[in-house]
Amino acid sequence: MIRFTRNTLRLLTIARVLARHDALFLLSSLPVTRRIAGLARLVGNARAVGRPGERLAAALVELGPSFIKFGQALSTRADLVGDEVAADLSMLQDRLEPFPFAEVEKIVVEDFGQPVSELFAEIDPQPVAAASVAQVHRAVDRDGHTVAVKVIRPCVEAAFERDLDLLYWLAEIAERTQPGLRRLRPLETVETFANTVAMEMDLRFEAAAASELAENFADDETFRVPEVLWPLTSKRVLTTTWIEGIPVDERAALIAAGHDPKAVAERAARTFFKMVFSDGFFHGDMHPGNLFVGRDGELIAVDFGIMGRVDPATSRYLGEMLLAFLNGDYRRAAEIHFEAGYVPSDRSIDMFAQACRSIAEPILGKPSSEISLARLLAQLFKVTETFGMETQPQLLVLQKTMLTAEGVGRSLCPDVNFWELARPLVEEWMAMNVSAPARLRRSIEDTLVAAASLPRLVQRAERISAQFSEKGFKLHPDTVKELSARRKFNLMQVWLPWVLIAVLCSLLLMRR
Repeated sequence: MIRFTRNTLRLLTIARVLARHDALFLLSSLPVTRRIAGLARLVGNARAVGRPGERLAAALVELGPSFIKFGQALSTRADLVGDEVAADLSMLQDRLEPFPFAEVEKIVVEDFGQPVSELFAEIDPQPVAAASVAQVHRAVDRDGHTVAVKVIRPCVEAAFERDLDLLYWLAEIAERTQPGLRRLRPLETVETFANTVAMEMDLRFEAAAASELAENFADDETFRVPEVLWPLTSKRVLTTTWIEGIPVDERAALIAAGHDPKAVAERAARTFFKMVFSDGFFHGDMHPGNLFVGRDGELIAVDFGIMGRVDPATSRYLGEMLLAFLNGDYRRAAEIHFEAGYVPSDRSIDMFAQACRSIAEPILGKPSSEISLARLLAQLFKVTETFGMETQPQLLVLQKTMLTAEGVGRSLCPDVNFWELARPLVEEWMAMNVSAPARLRRSIEDTLVAAASLPRLVQRAERISAQFSEKGFKLHPDTVKELSARRKFNLMQVWLPWVLIAVLCSLLLMRR
């Protein structure tokens, strides 16, 4: 009851803000939120203008850090909010007023046991960037190197915890009362969002992500990651080397500095491809504010709070699917979904191929520069409800990253298709990983791995056999309790009818 009251009151506050921005459509899908939205509409005074997604983005900014992040997560869910709203939310600016420098000093002392003045030779009290989770200050370390110091916003963890509980509560209601929404996995979606937030709340995880990404590109001079200074990094403070560069979307500035925009776009396509397909570990928030071009034309990424992973099987699925769509082979695109187990085997491949064509033709039929495979993927997620395909949470961050990568490519070269730049890489990767020789090589590798594990399995079997011979077969107490309960229930099922008959006979005899 306490949770119900707390979340209902919080929902009323949210509804009032949404009403002011004429964005109550967000609460229209569930009965409980629909009633609250109706009440908020009566007391709200909507004056906002713009598209629905723009109005919703403004409302989420007013609601604070949790909802800015939630809006960014929703930008990947065109199946929930529609294409136009998702596109507007993808432009949601993660910028807030900075918090006082006194709070920065307090956090540094609490995390390191030393004042700022002992850790840094100097630090600028004015942040260079302030977002929903943290803000960044320019500083100079004791060795005289310019560094970037990122500090978590005070009290932000408590705010996220409160709002995550609300989102879990709404997801639980959705799964209980809206069978049509279960395919979209609302609880699993909130869980994914919660895990992402938890990673962002601990800057040591971001430091580790930056370090891993740097290792993956150690031999690639066209992509660079700032170096993490671990002695100056803690849960709430991250220190890295300072980077200088031109934001990747400032085409005029790049040309003035002597950089070829098409060459930069090709590097961006190659970088994205390597992250997803070769390494299975990619930057999940690669918008222009997080991507710069260095003096020698290399790409430099910052802000590693949101990262994504795809396993080799998913990479192969994506590679084959994207190439099938680019080649117009819709039958193969459909078969890949069945082979991956994303579409139930009892559905028609021919019908699904027809659905793939209906999605792809309007998109791939556009001028080359306007083709968006990220939009194609989003449309695919929407139409698959007819075929019983469940939402694939591991692909949502990737779909958003694809959309962002396309935007980067378009800002650099408006007349060039970003994916055509990546096609040679996709085809080369496919030849190495999906062709018949590659499948044979993988089968041999899997067999060798299985063979290597046989001695360990035999030893384990011998150990279990010896234990059984010495001590017999023992069950966990909880298992015994469960079996006992089931036995009692089964006995009751057997004897209950006879007991009822006996009681009825007794009553009849007594009436005589």
